[in-house]
Amino acid sequence: MTGKLKSFVHGALVPLVVLLVWEACARAGFVSPVVMPAPTAVAAKWWASLLPAAAHDAAAQGWLAWALSGEMLHDAVASLYRVIVGFVVGAGLALPMGLLMGANPRLYALFNPLIQVLRPIPPIAYIPLAILWFGLGNPPSVFLIAIGAYFPVLMNTIAGVRHVDGIYLRAARNLGVSQWTMFLRVILPAATPYILAGVRIGIGTAFIVVIVSEMIAVNDGLGFRILEAREFMWSDKIIAGMITIGLLGLFIDTAVSRLNNHLLRWHRGLEH
Repeated sequence: MTGKLKSFVHGALVPLVVLLVWEACARAGFVSPVVMPAPTAVAAKWWASLLPAAAHDAAAQGWLAWALSGEMLHDAVASLYRVIVGFVVGAGLALPMGLLMGANPRLYALFNPLIQVLRPIPPIAYIPLAILWFGLGNPPSVFLIAIGAYFPVLMNTIAGVRHVDGIYLRAARNLGVSQWTMFLRVILPAATPYILAGVRIGIGTAFIVVIVSEMIAVNDGLGFRILEAREFMWSDKIIAGMITIGLLGLFIDTAVSRLNNHLLRWHRGLEH
């Protein structure tokens, strides 16, 4: 058994046991299926909601029309779109600001007090203002996601620039390099591990914020669909949406982690 297969088996063991116990308790009637449906029922609902519409005649009305609507896939794409747009906006603003504040002590002293006041405010606290400023739809969601992504990227970028090893800076000065060359060839590469760590945290935060924002300001997306299912007590649909969120989050985190490993191959912390 290869190392990767062995790691997969070990990682899947606990979730498999949890699913088996959950299924046994549901089939034994220990809990109401309205409150906690069986994993098989959730899996059936999840799979059916990924399929495209198969019929449009009168016989396909009702639950079958929803079950074969491809609704979950549409909502997952809508949520992922908002995450990407919001993160690009937030990180695109945070990265240059973080580089400037980290490299310039005067700018750091000027803006840091304001940032430390705003940073602890959770993005969901901006929901009333977001709706007031942008109305409903994608703009307030993108605004909230951008705030959620902004501060992790900003703070990690500042920390990365300010914690560049002084040996590198002194060596560059002794070689007579210009300030611009020092920034591009010394400071930026040395700060890259911090920046990428902030990117990973920022994407995770953006994915959390998108679910909350979709429960308030839009009429599609995984957050909206989970809230809708709660109104009708569709527990299987709620859990199916939660599973989709978890899978999307796992996909995004894995992709970012692999990108980090690829970009930081030179970093001694990734040497084997």
